[in-house]
Amino acid sequence: MRTTELLWADAAGIYDAVLAHPFVTGLTDGTLPHSAFRHYIVQDAHYLRGYARALALCAAKAPGAADLVMFCEHAGGAIAAEQDLHAELLGELDLTAEAAAALPVAPATQAYVSYLLATAYSGSYAEAVAAVLPCYWIYARVGRHLVEAGSPDPLYARWIGTYGGAEFQAVVDAVLAATDRIGETVSDAELARMRHHFTTTSRYEWMFWDGGYREESWPV
Repeated sequence: MRTTELLWADAAGIYDAVLAHPFVTGLTDGTLPHSAFRHYIVQDAHYLRGYARALALCAAKAPGAADLVMFCEHAGGAIAAEQDLHAELLGELDLTAEAAAALPVAPATQAYVSYLLATAYSGSYAEAVAAVLPCYWIYARVGRHLVEAGSPDPLYARWIGTYGGAEFQAVVDAVLAATDRIGETVSDAELARMRHHFTTTSRYEWMFWDGGYREESWPV
């Protein structure tokens, strides 16, 4: 069994829960309130700034030049996504990028980013890659699922097209291939840590959708 097959088997139930979440189903049937999507986009902008730093740490720890270049490019791509796609979507949601950046970071976003950065800083290269992988992989799988379903809302259809397309899938495939190469070299103990991180950040993916749906804020 390839490492990616093992990791996905660990988190398959979490992915099923993501697909069943009313945020995701609301994208395709058009019932998701624009206020919830607006909250999600604001939090995604906060998240991607932290995610880009975690990807940069993956690049710094990469043992080979190819993976170093790949993760550097992806870190830059995460920032570009924030600047381009988010600015476009926020404009249609009556919010500027500057106003979005001034809004508070929600609890799930803070927890997810903190876990990613702590793992990427203190863990091995293998652990760092396992921690960042769900954001790539789950988004690609969700995007492909949503493309098949479509959406009556043009705003949601545009977002779906970004993550359900072949260009994003090619990015994800490159990281999956790197993960399998890593898996051929790690010890059983390190593989166990990779599995733990992958499952944990997969759970954070569900929490991120859920926080958007509930328009989550700090309780006190």
